[in-house]
Amino acid sequence: MGNKGVKIVTIGGGSSYTPELIEGFIKRYEELPVRELWLVDIEEGKEKLEIVGCLAQRMVKKAKVPISIHLTLDRREALKDADFVTTQMRVGLLEARIKDERIPLSHGVIGQETVGAGGLFKGLRTIPVLLDIAEDMQELCPNAWLINFTNPAGMVTEALLRYSQHKKVVGVCNLPIHTKISIAKLLGVEESRVHIDFAGLNHLVYGLNVYLDGEVVTNRVIDMLTDPGKQLTMKNIAPIPWQPDFLKSIGMLLCPYHRYYYKTKEILEEELESFQSGTTRAEVVKRLEEELFELYRDPNLKVKPPQLEKRGGAYYSDAACRLISSIYNDKHDIQTLNVRNNGAIAGFPNESAVEVNCVVTKDGPKPIAVGELPVEVNGLIQQMKSFERVAAEAAVTGAYEKALLAMTINPLVPGDQVAKAVLDELLEAHKEHLPQFFNEAALA
Repeated sequence: MGNKGVKIVTIGGGSSYTPELIEGFIKRYEELPVRELWLVDIEEGKEKLEIVGCLAQRMVKKAKVPISIHLTLDRREALKDADFVTTQMRVGLLEARIKDERIPLSHGVIGQETVGAGGLFKGLRTIPVLLDIAEDMQELCPNAWLINFTNPAGMVTEALLRYSQHKKVVGVCNLPIHTKISIAKLLGVEESRVHIDFAGLNHLVYGLNVYLDGEVVTNRVIDMLTDPGKQLTMKNIAPIPWQPDFLKSIGMLLCPYHRYYYKTKEILEEELESFQSGTTRAEVVKRLEEELFELYRDPNLKVKPPQLEKRGGAYYSDAACRLISSIYNDKHDIQTLNVRNNGAIAGFPNESAVEVNCVVTKDGPKPIAVGELPVEVNGLIQQMKSFERVAAEAAVTGAYEKALLAMTINPLVPGDQVAKAVLDELLEAHKEHLPQFFNEAALA
């Protein structure tokens, strides 16, 4: 880094989310002078990479910023001397996500890409690939930061922190930003006036306190959220309203993903309806992606199309680009990130990944200590952390018994018999992308 500008590598560059990222870099060019942006993908993603890459080049040209866009299938070529590496991949593409959702649902179990059985399998496929990327980074760009947006971000960050030599790793998620913006709108104020103390795990993060101009307004916000028309939700989660008394009794902000744990029956019923009609979220996203790539092909399109927000990735560029800019500029601002705990949450190992507010410096994010989590939520978070740790170990070792244990201790899977049936079917369905479970050592 320095006067020569910044080199950024995006792995999974053919993703439909990439225009969001390009827009973020264009918007911040004055404070984050990106010199080179390398978009990397695999052979199966070549066509999408070329379509997205051409749109990226048109966007940069229209904005009149001197960012050089490179497209490649050669990851190692791209990584050499990078300053930042962002990852946004889907091992097995959307077909794998459809299996992650439909196979559990065929057993009467929630199917979702980042939680439960589906989240486990996305992690099992993804972690070995990200560990390979981290190994390449350690060799080719040892000072670069790995900014991971690939889900399940908490489990992936856990694995990278425990099993990789490359420790400059941060997991990002658009959910805390989405929540903060939504609360500011609810209060009718600018986002800068709102602060939320976030703590927990990725997709299981709680807003312990909400502040407006430094004054605690948590109860006031919760009262407002008891109105079914003012629920916090996301495009990919059924907006089932919370019981007002439950919201008040827990006394904290919940994220949309909490519905899977506190409204399991209702969510499962919704998902089973979608399963029967062939409209699971994965199948909807596949159609959305096809529409988006038709738009991206248009040589007259030179900006991010508004339809991209339907994809569920709104504010992704704000999460990723803001973090990169804050490290580059040593901003010391506060962001909610997935980082090494280092004592931030009492009762969790220092080396585990947690999602907490951090002060972002040129040396990376520094987690802000929150002490012990409230007893009302600590048990669920501890259970999910044990799931993430066992799942990460299964991904690295290819040990069947670890994968079965992870599946069984996940609160969204009802018991060991169902866990084994779902595990066996998903292992067979994803065999191509899970070589660690099918080599001779794993089968011995």
